[in-house]
Amino acid sequence: MATVRKLIVEVVEAHNLQPKDGHGASSPYVVVDFYGQRKRTKTVMSDLNPTWNEPLEFTVGGPSDVFGDTLEIDVYHDRRIGPSRRNNFLGRIRLSSTQFVRKGEEALIFFPLEKKSLFSWVQGEIGLKIYYVDEVVPPPSPAPPAVEEVKDEKEKEKEKEKPPEVAAGSAPPPSGEPAAPEGEKMTDTPSAEPPPEPSPAPPAEAAPPVEEPSPPPPENTNEAAKAPEPEVSKNPVDPPPEPTLPDTENEANPPKMVPSPEEMSQTASIPDLKVPGFKPARPIYRQPTPGYLDFTSEPSERIPKERCSYDLVEKMHYLFVRVVKARYIPTNGNPVVEILVSGSQVRTKPARKSNFFEWDQTFAFSRESPELASTLDVSVLDVSNSDHTADVAGKFLGGVCFDVTEIPLRDPPDSPLAPQWYRLEGARARNGDLMLATWIGTQADESFSDAWKTDTAGSISSRSKVYLSPKLWYLRATVIEAQDILPVTALRESSFLIKAHLGFQVLKTKISVSRNGSPSWNEDLIFVAAEPFGDHLVFSLENRQSKESPVLGIARIPLASIERRVDDRKVVSRWFSLEDAVDEKVVYKGRIHLRLCFDGGYHVMDEAAHVCSDFRPTARQLWKPPVGTVELGIIGCKNLLPMKTINGKGSTDAYSVGKYGQKWVRTRTVTDSLDPKWNEQYTWNVYDPSTVLTIGVFDSWGVYEIDGSNSKDPDMVRPDFRIGKVRIRISTLETGRVYRNTYPLLLLSPTGVKKMGDIELAVRFVRGVPTLDLLQVYAQPMMPSMHHIRPLGVFQQEMLRKAATKIVAQHLSRSEPPVRREVVLYMLDADSQTFSMRKVRANWYRIINVIAGLFDMVRWVEDTRTWKNPTATLLVHALLVMLVWFPDLIIPTLAFSVFVIGAWNYRFRVRDPLPHLCPKISQADAVDRDELDEEFDTVPSSRSAEVVHARYDKLRTLGARVQTLLGDLATQGERVQALVTWRDPRATGIFVGLCFVVAILLYLVPTKMVAMASGFYYLRYPMFRDRMPPPALNFFRRLPALSDRIM
Repeated sequence: MATVRKLIVEVVEAHNLQPKDGHGASSPYVVVDFYGQRKRTKTVMSDLNPTWNEPLEFTVGGPSDVFGDTLEIDVYHDRRIGPSRRNNFLGRIRLSSTQFVRKGEEALIFFPLEKKSLFSWVQGEIGLKIYYVDEVVPPPSPAPPAVEEVKDEKEKEKEKEKPPEVAAGSAPPPSGEPAAPEGEKMTDTPSAEPPPEPSPAPPAEAAPPVEEPSPPPPENTNEAAKAPEPEVSKNPVDPPPEPTLPDTENEANPPKMVPSPEEMSQTASIPDLKVPGFKPARPIYRQPTPGYLDFTSEPSERIPKERCSYDLVEKMHYLFVRVVKARYIPTNGNPVVEILVSGSQVRTKPARKSNFFEWDQTFAFSRESPELASTLDVSVLDVSNSDHTADVAGKFLGGVCFDVTEIPLRDPPDSPLAPQWYRLEGARARNGDLMLATWIGTQADESFSDAWKTDTAGSISSRSKVYLSPKLWYLRATVIEAQDILPVTALRESSFLIKAHLGFQVLKTKISVSRNGSPSWNEDLIFVAAEPFGDHLVFSLENRQSKESPVLGIARIPLASIERRVDDRKVVSRWFSLEDAVDEKVVYKGRIHLRLCFDGGYHVMDEAAHVCSDFRPTARQLWKPPVGTVELGIIGCKNLLPMKTINGKGSTDAYSVGKYGQKWVRTRTVTDSLDPKWNEQYTWNVYDPSTVLTIGVFDSWGVYEIDGSNSKDPDMVRPDFRIGKVRIRISTLETGRVYRNTYPLLLLSPTGVKKMGDIELAVRFVRGVPTLDLLQVYAQPMMPSMHHIRPLGVFQQEMLRKAATKIVAQHLSRSEPPVRREVVLYMLDADSQTFSMRKVRANWYRIINVIAGLFDMVRWVEDTRTWKNPTATLLVHALLVMLVWFPDLIIPTLAFSVFVIGAWNYRFRVRDPLPHLCPKISQADAVDRDELDEEFDTVPSSRSAEVVHARYDKLRTLGARVQTLLGDLATQGERVQALVTWRDPRATGIFVGLCFVVAILLYLVPTKMVAMASGFYYLRYPMFRDRMPPPALNFFRRLPALSDRIM
């Protein structure tokens, strides 16, 4: 069925518009321009806060063309209303098409109105809902051929006279500012009359032969539907079908099938054409027969997909063999094809029977060099249906032999090689033919991802794949009140609470005490929900009693019916009836007052804040354009340790996982190799440079698991073991530079830190916006605006992050091949907030390292005032005199000092390799075994009572130190308060009197003289100093504190 994509712009309302009619009001209307079409709303009379609630519909030429234009919305004052003749412009907005969403994801968004010029006087905002839909256009009913021919002849006679008239009347209105008298002429369509349909296409048999069977490119679709005046709009579109069109037009020009976005993107890529000089491989015939040399070829119908250039990784050459189908084979069973090359032997699946014996499988055999000489044998075997493994010999039906030196080398962007028919030789297949294609390519080949590969042992779970995390939303449920819960006569004073369920998430409100059966809460409950919304949000009302808490009623609300918002506007609350939780019959048990909405203005955190890879809000309408791309080349690993023992031999089946934003990538699993090579390259869009790219390496058990088995043997289903991971912060990458380094894979286990091997990566950040736009990102808020308007608590956000992590793990574990739960939790650092004495010590040393610079500065000042370096002390005296007499130089001097420090440290900046996980900073190289065992212990603890008691006593000792430190800090603060609180009358009297004397002196003596004298006194020579503490410090230490009142 043909589809037409339409953009719907719902003009809802506007607030605080500029008055234009001379009486303090305006009569506004809205004009919307998109894709060469212009439509307007009705006029609201004399209202600065108008409400339209009017949807405007725009037809787009193709499904993907909606993302190729800018939507312009202008607000005007209708000059026909009122005596004013002033400028009628009230504001405009321009929106990028990347902010459009599909129907069902839209939300009401208020955009501030912008000026058209520097001197425009504009204020206010306008609320819009923008989304697109794909509508199915029913095909026209077929007409009798005789009548159709007559109509075609009549149309040909009318075509000579009709175009001049239509062209004169179908000119679209100009795109400039509409004048007041022309406002009433504006309609909801681009023109008053639809443009004439193009002439019918020639019949298929008269068309010239075309080698590629790809669909027509999207530009041809637009050209066929252009209006007679193409100079008015550069992107003309098909007008919406009018019911008044005659049937002759429909019969002559039936609607064409609009290609899908995937087909359109494929059409724009490289076509499937035969390359001159590119010859397919020729088989080797041991007993050539003249009658067997005839074979035909069929062009390939697969269109190559666009891929990255693979310039960050090494090229790996593979021998590709694509087995398509066979014919004229003397068998009634389901034959298989056996391929033998360079000691590798593999068989296809049993053939599917149709008009041919079909397989359509691709095999990739690894090669160290494309010039390596060998022989490729392809045989067709007849095996039993019950057993078709490579160990069971089958009846030979025929085969083909190739010399690998004659197999062509193909490297994209070369077109894919078309499979050909080859005559089978030997055995009984005298006239049998086998269709296949063979070539030598690299991992950049479009057939590589789904091909059987020798280094993966052909396992389905070993293929490289790209995954997307589910779209997560915060669901805010505000529980307001409940009514009609129990008969009033049965109530005295009862306690009620609401319990809300969404999947595995359970939240409760506070207990509300009520005597009239109408408790109130006014409490927000926030959940994490993932699209698609198929679950129900269940509310249960419980009556809290001393012995039990009976459920008085429940309410089930489908998530699909809940409204979405992108800002902090108030959503309309609703009443929901409570039903009996036990009886399935609909019985009224009261009602509950709720306010429900999906908050799309938040970013749903599924990673720890310090390693977050994305800060975009959930609502796509609020996304900003990317600032660049990051390219990652996963080359391989070296010197991996054996992770398991198979048949008495250490083995590792390694694969790598990369995560950035919502996009996950997984390389293929290289089986039984301690030095796996992947050489796969991936690309992500970067929206914020202050994000982290995470790469992890794991050992897979999927190759040895029994497919479809429900065995309870724990050895059959085991988790994928961690090998290590690497984190790369995007902001540390220079633009356009390739960082190719080897990073150690470190794993922290209960036995300590262990190096599992090394991984080689290549990373490059490519800037996609001007430099000033990239630098402007550093001045913008990192989190979306809703995190600042209605912030979430730290504990609440951590609970929501754990829920989001579980949802992502469940979603990715259902993929094929799956990303297992333990892999997702390790990549997302789900256990980063657990208690660890090692992390406490590491954070303490981090604080010491931060204030070490301050300590060095204090030490330098002390060395200067003690004249350890007389030259430096004299220079400080000169600097003091200059700053005292010219105080305006203080701030510039400080700024210049910071500049000098930064320029000096530029010599010692981090180069290669990039910063990596450091065992020294993590305090993991010298950690105690008992602390590691405590860190990896579960909650609640699974250790014995003696071990838990020992750890508790150790924690009490540490707590005593922290208690003493906090007490000392509190004592110093209380002594400062005691200076003016007269707790010690003599001390407070001395301090107050001294302050009075200092104030009088500063009034009489110039400030510069006081500062000069104080500086020289502080920097006096050591022989004029006293070794005892100064009187001011002695006075401060004698002040009272509240420590003597603590019991």
